Amino acid sequence: MLCQECQQNEATIHIVKNINGKQTELHLCEQCAIKKEELDFSFEPQFSLHQFFAGILEQGLQNSRHEQDVANLQCPSCGLTFAQFSQVGRLGCSECYKAFEKRMKPLLRRIHAGTAHTGKVPLHVQSRVRQRRELAQLKDKLKLKVENEEFEEAAVLRDQIRDLETRMQEGQKDLLDKGEEN
Repeated sequence: MLCQECQQNEATIHIVKNINGKQTELHLCEQCAIKKEELDFSFEPQFSLHQFFAGILEQGLQNSRHEQDVANLQCPSCGLTFAQFSQVGRLGCSECYKAFEKRMKPLLRRIHAGTAHTGKVPLHVQSRVRQRRELAQLKDKLKLKVENEEFEEAAVLRDQIRDLETRMQEGQKDLLDKGEEN
């Protein structure tokens, strides 16, 4: 078989690409393959995180009992559908996180073993992150206490939440003041 590029040399390199279910083949001689930079001779597999997520999303979409309903989910801000997101592996805007939240949480749990960031945090942000987590936990506890009609405990939690929010606001003001000094 002749090279599809130069039509002169014998094709010794055969490239098969499968992208989003569409398969294309390319038959090249070694010189044309090097020119086209289709091959990476370092033998390191090329890995696309977006393709990885798209594959997982597509699998999750196929396993869904409500495939059609899930596929029709749409971001109100940018118009991206969940079906499009599952093919591309990229969100269209920040509002997509909210629009697809119910479908993404199980997938994120499967990929990352959780939905909360547990990695390293820069030192100057650490205390704020810790305070936000504590605030979220206190609010969850408060909600449960109110639902269970444990109003005395709920009042204590409410006061703790107010104190923490005040400390967080004061810390934010301190950061802003330091930024103005520099």
